[in-house]
Amino acid sequence: MSWHLQIQMNEKLYLRDPMSSDLGKRILAQGSAMIDQLGLEEFTFKKLATELHTNESSVYRYFENKHRLLIYLTGWYWRWLEYLVVEHTARLTTPAQKLDIVLNILMLREGENINSGSGLDKTVLHNIVIKEGSKTYLTRHVTDDNQQQFFKPYKDLCGRIAAIFHEINADYPFARSLASTLIEMSHYQYYFMNNLPSLTDFGQHKNVDELMRFLKSLVMSSLSAPVEAAR
Repeated sequence: MSWHLQIQMNEKLYLRDPMSSDLGKRILAQGSAMIDQLGLEEFTFKKLATELHTNESSVYRYFENKHRLLIYLTGWYWRWLEYLVVEHTARLTTPAQKLDIVLNILMLREGENINSGSGLDKTVLHNIVIKEGSKTYLTRHVTDDNQQQFFKPYKDLCGRIAAIFHEINADYPFARSLASTLIEMSHYQYYFMNNLPSLTDFGQHKNVDELMRFLKSLVMSSLSAPVEAAR
């Protein structure tokens, strides 16, 4: 059975809702593919318009600039992951099982039967988040973007994962920090495993199961270790 999921995005990110038209959806799909292939620096709306056989001005009717498009794509991906965490852990009874599900979701091993209706390739978005995601907030205008709640999807996902950590250890004081660390480390280690193997212990065999075992060990060790009071 196929599920259909509609993800609502921050209206301040776009000038016209890209999900409201065929061209808008093509901008998202082709734009994400080109950002994955070219990198954000080499990607331009002019190149995107050429691939779409339309005018550059048509692309600008949807997004003010490529940075807003990047935030939209990464935010959409975080919203999708958050949905998967909620959907796949709702009927589980033990937090250890929930942690396993979270790790599977971060490694794109859950959600294949859910149709988002967006035309977006989840593997492409995963690649973009790994390679370009930090560029959404490592900017001079991060405070303004944050005030407009552009990063709320990422914060909400971290909050969901932190809640699972608190089920394992209700007294752990750094749950959100551990949640964001888990997400970022899963992405960096996955990238290193495939591109800079000497920076990991998984480069030789490129075994995702081993990577997940490391991440679970990291989380469980942190949650079980005593935390000294601040002096």
